[in-house]
Amino acid sequence: MADGREQAAQGDDRLPPPRPLDSIDRDILRILQTDGRASIRSVAERVHVSRANAYARINRLIDDGVIRGFSARVNHERAGQGASAYITLKIVQNSWRTVREQLRALPGAAHIALVSGDFDVLLLVHTPDNRTLRELVLTKLQSIPEVLSTRTLLVFEETDLNRKPAPDEI
Repeated sequence: MADGREQAAQGDDRLPPPRPLDSIDRDILRILQTDGRASIRSVAERVHVSRANAYARINRLIDDGVIRGFSARVNHERAGQGASAYITLKIVQNSWRTVREQLRALPGAAHIALVSGDFDVLLLVHTPDNRTLRELVLTKLQSIPEVLSTRTLLVFEETDLNRKPAPDEI
């Protein structure tokens, strides 16, 4: 995506205003969330439109920033990242942007969200083992000056709701 779509996919402020999605757009999104490698022909057949129409719709969804990109879903345990945790953080008021940039740089950081409630930030991390997770929390996270406190929730099992089940899961 060397054209302007790369900025659109990454949340550029120059995106057009959101427009409503019709049922075909929503069906296309469901198909691509389940299988990001689905061919244009396959998508077109499944939503009952021409290939040209499916191609144009997918490009519009990308240009509008609805589709932010395509990626592989990783089995973290099989990839040597056997320990996962959600970590909640309380941070200094108005320090979100600074903290977010420091969290992005953490090894294993997979998802960062500014949230409301009893804590300010929810962070998902994947590490090779619990010792590495411990070091990440006690050494790296707690050394960020704007982080007031953390709470670590170990992940025992995950289920990805946007994928086709593997044959052994059926």
